[in-house]
Amino acid sequence: MELLTADNPRDTAIAWGFVIGQFALLLTVLALPSGDAWVAPDGALTVARGVGLAGLAALIAGLLNLGRSLTALPTPVPHGVLRTGGLYRLVRHPIYTGIIALALGSTVPSGSVPKALATMALIGWFSAKARWEEHHLRARYAGYDDYAARTPRFVPWWPFGADRR
Repeated sequence: MELLTADNPRDTAIAWGFVIGQFALLLTVLALPSGDAWVAPDGALTVARGVGLAGLAALIAGLLNLGRSLTALPTPVPHGVLRTGGLYRLVRHPIYTGIIALALGSTVPSGSVPKALATMALIGWFSAKARWEEHHLRARYAGYDDYAARTPRFVPWWPFGADRR
């Protein structure tokens, strides 16, 4: 399996495409106006706010947990190490989880079908991005398969999120 390198322009272009696409989708979710397709009950509004705040916290903690392994691209850095502690012991992609939670927290109270569709597209985008990233993580880190087998991709304690190879 070939790792992403500066000499591999195809993988570099794909990696940047994933990053640009995620920001475009997230900005779309956040910029779309509210609608009147539904009215969320007060309890749902409270939960949505909590999900959004938890998402922000997960995003920040995930960024901090990566330390020197942090990169804008969905590929491991040459000097990086596999992180399996902190939030990374609960989910393989806490940064993506945080962004998804922020989008959901914004969408539930919005009453906007276009915003809901953009949020679903963002979740699909992160699913594809995570699979592509994990291909490179498996090639870079010998222990990644074991880690993926016990750790869900996005949702902690989700019974169907860990790889069962």
